Amino acid sequence: MRLTFSSIWWSLSLLILFTELVLCGEDYYAILGVRKDSTSREIKKKYKQLSKKYHPDKNPGDKEAEEKFVQLAQAYEVLSDDEKRATYDRYGEEGLKGNAQEFHNPFDIFERFFGGGRRSRTDPEETKGPNINMDLEVELKELYLGTEINVDISKQTICSHCGGNGAKSANDIVVCSSCNGRGVKLVTQKMGGGGILQMQTTCEVCEGRGKIIKTKCPLCKGKKVQRQNEQLTVTVERGMPDGEEIVFDKEADEAPETVPGDVIFTLKMVPNPVFTRKGDDLYTEKTITLLESLIGFESDITHLDGRKVPVRRDAVTPCDFVEKLKGEGMPKYKGNNKKGDLYIRFSVDFPKAVSAPVKEELKKYFKPSKNTKGSEHVEL
Repeated sequence: MRLTFSSIWWSLSLLILFTELVLCGEDYYAILGVRKDSTSREIKKKYKQLSKKYHPDKNPGDKEAEEKFVQLAQAYEVLSDDEKRATYDRYGEEGLKGNAQEFHNPFDIFERFFGGGRRSRTDPEETKGPNINMDLEVELKELYLGTEINVDISKQTICSHCGGNGAKSANDIVVCSSCNGRGVKLVTQKMGGGGILQMQTTCEVCEGRGKIIKTKCPLCKGKKVQRQNEQLTVTVERGMPDGEEIVFDKEADEAPETVPGDVIFTLKMVPNPVFTRKGDDLYTEKTITLLESLIGFESDITHLDGRKVPVRRDAVTPCDFVEKLKGEGMPKYKGNNKKGDLYIRFSVDFPKAVSAPVKEELKKYFKPSKNTKGSEHVEL
């Protein structure tokens, strides 16, 4: 499934539809089919499932599916953002209308979620966590046809029980009595000669936070995070080059007060036993008999999509002769269904021995001649 549209008409029509939906009232929880107390993980999972189902590429010409796809993107963008979700829960969509112009293109949201999006920008005042970089092996056939690959990754997530505060409940977070909630202490130290030196130091009890936890979270044991497995669906588009990076925006390890890094998959093409890829072109080899090299032949090559590509020659085919089949190479990545070329290099399977009677017959059809250097060669 292609994730982007080169057609200007598609982009304009769906963006107009998106704008219209922003301006009318919607129940975002109902659109995604989740409860109001659903976790961010549940919301993400539901968007992942439904956005694939209603993507316009899977429903060509279906206006209802287009509208649903746009609604899903709008609902996910609001409910996946803690600040926007809190505003929506308190004031409804009226509270968000002032920020309607900030909604993103639904296809951009889909691409960031399923990979292929641009790397996120982080506010200079925000701390961003490290990226997760992974190599993803793909077959040449998968790059030719396009595919979806589900990848399980183990990553750190905010604790689902305490929400990242490390406490059993909100009542278990209290003001530090050692520093009275300031996070720092004033330490007095006597100096030689009767002088006194005062220094401000970080409170060792609360470690500068100003608050302490009476009872730790039973799930994360006060660590605020937990280790979980998550499945990402990597969409490999037709014609993607070897080494292409597919970026999942802000899907790396989570931590309190930190913007997650990105998960970046780098495609690594596995060698194919039949075809070699160079850019958008494919190369292969075919062996023919001596008779076929002389009188011509009709044959075929099984392509990566299972098609039988006919190969016919009437002329003499010498060893290492290369035939070009135009438009039978790799699909050009984002190239409007254009393809490269297929090059076939022929080798001739000569007989290991020729019997005396066959030699005599061959002499009837072939005659020796002299070339300019005086060496002998055979002509028909």
